[in-house]
Amino acid sequence: MSALLDYLERHREAMLSDLREFVERESPSTDKARADGFVRFLAERAEHLTGGEVTVVPQDRWGDHLLLRVGRGEGPPVLLVGHYDTVWPAGTLERMPFRLEGERAHGPGIFDMKCGLVQGLWAIRALHETGAEHPPLVFLVNSDEEVGSPSSRELIEAEARGAIACLILEPSFHGALKTARKGVGIFELRVTGRASHAGSEPFEGVSAIEEICRQTLDLHAQTDPETGTTVNVGVISGGTRANVVAAEARAEIDLRVSSRAEAERMTALILGLRPHHPEAQVRVEGGMNRPPMERTPQVARLFEHARELARGLGFELEEASVGGGSDGNLCATVNPAVVDGLGAVGDGGHARHEHVLVRHMAPRAALVARLLETVVEAVR
Repeated sequence: MSALLDYLERHREAMLSDLREFVERESPSTDKARADGFVRFLAERAEHLTGGEVTVVPQDRWGDHLLLRVGRGEGPPVLLVGHYDTVWPAGTLERMPFRLEGERAHGPGIFDMKCGLVQGLWAIRALHETGAEHPPLVFLVNSDEEVGSPSSRELIEAEARGAIACLILEPSFHGALKTARKGVGIFELRVTGRASHAGSEPFEGVSAIEEICRQTLDLHAQTDPETGTTVNVGVISGGTRANVVAAEARAEIDLRVSSRAEAERMTALILGLRPHHPEAQVRVEGGMNRPPMERTPQVARLFEHARELARGLGFELEEASVGGGSDGNLCATVNPAVVDGLGAVGDGGHARHEHVLVRHMAPRAALVARLLETVVEAVR
């Protein structure tokens, strides 16, 4: 057995204890007070486990971010990326408490992605305790990934730009690493028509609802299973009363694309929507929130390297392309050497059955440790 894996298996209960504490400290994206409380706890725990230098990066609206730097050797660092915010509102623990059921640990945010944070910190500790050599490390943990990383994007890109490689501790896809992610576009469509009495003057009005329905059909027709492009109008609102021809309507649009070229094409198409009715007005705002993370040659090499390391640790590793975005997408805009999904093995992200499989925690942390130890070989 690898010395790193042996160390982590022997400390499995300590890892599980940390996981419980991480989960039981709620940290909703939109609750700055709780987020800041969590990051202060995380700073203390990270410093204790790794002996590294911790910097808390203050924010006005969102929770503060954390930077952990370990080692000061020559050359660029390896970047680890994770987030501590969750989609769950404060008080969720009352109905979804942390609990163990056999090999499953349950709780809000446990899979996405507090288990990944625990595994990342213990991977660094294992390197230190076993005396393994490694390049300088930076572990960036942000507070706003679940809402699109509005305050952390520049920080993420700045750290990724100078890194040897970017290792993203988001949860795995049923155990598989994520070597490609779709880009995510967010748009708002607003239509202005003209109100009239639906009974007395039905033909004097211009229905914004009818127009927005026609636009929705046009947008959904852009979905293409072969290219992987999907368009979803997920929210529509408009009108005032059943007997009034609607003067206004709005829609929220979600776009997913697999390549930057497709992102550019679809962004131009959506922003260029024109009305069907000559007297309706159409206005679209928005754009790409996260660019695609494409499977570059560097990504492929990193994955193959990780697969060989996993075999040495006693398990097989697969890869997957997924539709959801993460901060891995942001890293990929400035650094082609990215591999995602290195965190928890489990299921149920953002759902009541959210859980992790405890038996995978030590092996996955050992994989991260081995990558930190050897990643320079994979990207040369």
